[in-house]
Amino acid sequence: MRLGVLDVGSNTVHLLVVDAHRGAHPTPMHSEKAVLRLAEQITRSGDLGRTGSDELVRAVESAKGAARRLGCEEVMAFATSAVREARNSAKVLARVADETGVELKVLSGVDEARLTFLAVRRWFGWSAGQLLVLDIGGGSLEVAMGRDEEPVLAESLPLGAGRTTRTRFQHDPPTRSEVVATSAWLEEQLSTLARKLAKWGEPDRVVATSKTFRSLARLTGAAPSAAGPRVRRTLTDTALRQLIAFISRMPSAELAHLEGVSTSRSHQLVAGALVAQAAMRALSLQELEICPWALREGVILRRLDHSNGADDTGPALTGVSANGEDR
Repeated sequence: MRLGVLDVGSNTVHLLVVDAHRGAHPTPMHSEKAVLRLAEQITRSGDLGRTGSDELVRAVESAKGAARRLGCEEVMAFATSAVREARNSAKVLARVADETGVELKVLSGVDEARLTFLAVRRWFGWSAGQLLVLDIGGGSLEVAMGRDEEPVLAESLPLGAGRTTRTRFQHDPPTRSEVVATSAWLEEQLSTLARKLAKWGEPDRVVATSKTFRSLARLTGAAPSAAGPRVRRTLTDTALRQLIAFISRMPSAELAHLEGVSTSRSHQLVAGALVAQAAMRALSLQELEICPWALREGVILRRLDHSNGADDTGPALTGVSANGEDR
């Protein structure tokens, strides 16, 4: 079947279309995104502003049209931290549903961690043993650990690359004092997480997902995306430390010209690197392996599991047909 996943994140609205069936590898057929930066359009009162809401409605309507043209039998639509944390999220979601026919399911941070963990488990398989998975988004950092498809620990912390940029930096590039203070603050925020993970023992494999980690890995010498998803890519603590010393002195306009860095995310690259470094230090990690699958693939895999009558062990996701009718 042809499935679409519509991911409304802090930075982009991303439509991924795949051909897939239960037990098979989902094959990507189409990907498109609109850069909205919704998290930056939250007002001081905590509401998603009118402009942001207008842009969201247009982006969802456009994605729905693309899904229809591409023959999607179903579109699974969800929103993460930016919409989740907006004070007027219920009103925004109702407007999107009324004007586009697409009902966005708001995922909790823990559900994000669980679904991302599922995707990583399926990618690496059972031979990976106990997995520790890290995912840096725009608004939050997700961490999950376990030996099965359902993690024994799933955490979401408000330490996303975009959020850290907005709340910790006042300059572009950040000043040396901002970088030092932010690094110390991040490690303090992650100290409790390290104690929680410690009781589950050492991981057999440590994996990172998300655009932030992929960009950092590419900038430290990992293979480009053109080499394909099955090439092994890693990020080491030494390479990351050297990279931070380089990129923290560059304004975002210059960072956008680096290979593997998108213009829409260049302004939060330094913060994302600091979050990655703090997580690696707090958890005593020397190397991370990059996984090409993440949250969207986890949503697809969970949907395919349910297509065979499997029990629901994950968050419910609203399915919408390409013409906008509830399924």
